[in-house]
Amino acid sequence: MPGKGLINGLAVTLKTMIKPTITQQYPDVEPELPPRSRGVIALLEENCTVCMLCARECPDWCIYIDSHKEEVVVPGAARARQRNVLDKFDIDFSLCMYCGICIEVCPFDALHWTPEFEYAETDVLSLLHDKDRLGEWMRTVPPPPAHDVLGEPSKEEATAARKAAGPGAATAAKTARPAAVRREQAPE
Repeated sequence: MPGKGLINGLAVTLKTMIKPTITQQYPDVEPELPPRSRGVIALLEENCTVCMLCARECPDWCIYIDSHKEEVVVPGAARARQRNVLDKFDIDFSLCMYCGICIEVCPFDALHWTPEFEYAETDVLSLLHDKDRLGEWMRTVPPPPAHDVLGEPSKEEATAARKAAGPGAATAAKTARPAAVRREQAPE
C-alpha cells in the first residue's frame, strides 16, 4: 500500500504529541538517578597501596601520584620491612573522560564511583582534586549490590567454607550454597 510509511510516521508523531511531558525541576528538586550511576571518582585512602596501576592504565594520564617509603619494624622479623606511604593523589577532572579503567584495575578497591555530579567549578584549574577532596566523596558511595544467591560464591566464601568443612569434605562450591538452592538444582 503506497503511503504506509508516511502513515506510520505520522502515528508515531501523534502518539508523542498526546503523551504528557515530564519536566525535571532540577535545581529545586533533586533528580532520581539510576543505581550505580557514574558521577565523580572517590578515593578510600586507607586502601591505596601506591601500586600505580590506576595512573599507568589511565588513557588520559590525568592521575598524579607521589609517595615515599617508610620502614616498618615487625616484632620477631629479621629485618625491618618497607611500605609505600601515599603523599599525593590527584585526579584532573578537566582531562578525565570517566571511562572507569582506573576503578576496574585497582586491586585494593581504593577508587569508587559516586553518584555525585554537582562539582562544577568556575575555574578549570579547580577541577584538579587532591586526595583530601577525593576522600570527601567517599561518604556518598552507595553500598555494593547484594550477592546473587544462585551465582558462584565469592573467593572468600569458598575459602571459608573449605576451611570449615575440613579435609576430604565436599567441594567448596557445593558447601557454600544454601541447601534449598542445591535441592532445586539437583537432577531428578
